[in-house]
Amino acid sequence: MSVSSRFAPLISSAAPVRGAPLPAAMGACARVLRLLACVSLAAVLAACASTSGPAPAGFYRVESGDTLYSIARRNDRSVAELVRWNKLSSANRIEKGQLLRVQPPGGASASGGGSAKSGSKSTQTVSAPRPASRAQSGPVSGISLMWPAQGKLISTYGGSSTGLTIANSAGTPVVAAAAGTVAYAANGLRGYGNMVIVRHGNGTFLTIYAHNRKLLVRQGQSVKQGQTIAEMGDSDRKSPALYFELRRDGKAVNPLGVMPKR
Repeated sequence: MSVSSRFAPLISSAAPVRGAPLPAAMGACARVLRLLACVSLAAVLAACASTSGPAPAGFYRVESGDTLYSIARRNDRSVAELVRWNKLSSANRIEKGQLLRVQPPGGASASGGGSAKSGSKSTQTVSAPRPASRAQSGPVSGISLMWPAQGKLISTYGGSSTGLTIANSAGTPVVAAAAGTVAYAANGLRGYGNMVIVRHGNGTFLTIYAHNRKLLVRQGQSVKQGQTIAEMGDSDRKSPALYFELRRDGKAVNPLGVMPKR
């Protein structure tokens, strides 16, 4: 029912009748008009509040270009956790302005959480940055890597993660894990921050170095194994760390099998 039809009886009853004092009838109409104005204003404010403004603690409001994959990594969570906590039907469908829980509901990391969906009708179908699929399991061969940075390994390949996360202080040197050519050195991909991609050999393998504070190489530059290519940072994440991936033919593979044991 529309606002006007809902209040039609009130407007009708407030209409002046023959013999009724004009000031009284006008006063009734004025009260109805004020009520309508308040209802309309409240509806507008409610619609705006659902898609804008700061997110409360433990939540994140989806922005243009976001993916659930990038939101999860930026908050040190897995995609599966965000799907469960927010009761999402698909990890590849989120809305601009949607409020997502990024901290465990009620302190219980395994329990499902509610979601606060926006009132926006504009829905984006988004997916993880390409290429994002994982290659079939099996040993990796044809490349030998060194560790790209010193620090604590806080997440590894497997589950929803397609790479390694190494935490250390900001400014820690990030080095090329193998010799190659810089294919990308910029911050144009949301969720990865300042990122370097190095192409190795004939291009079968790529290594990815994300969230850097400073990039020290440029696109097209040749780099040697162990050469410093960036400084560890916290661009597009909450604390300093390096996110590292090895990709073969465009698909993420486990790099630990071709790296020295720690």
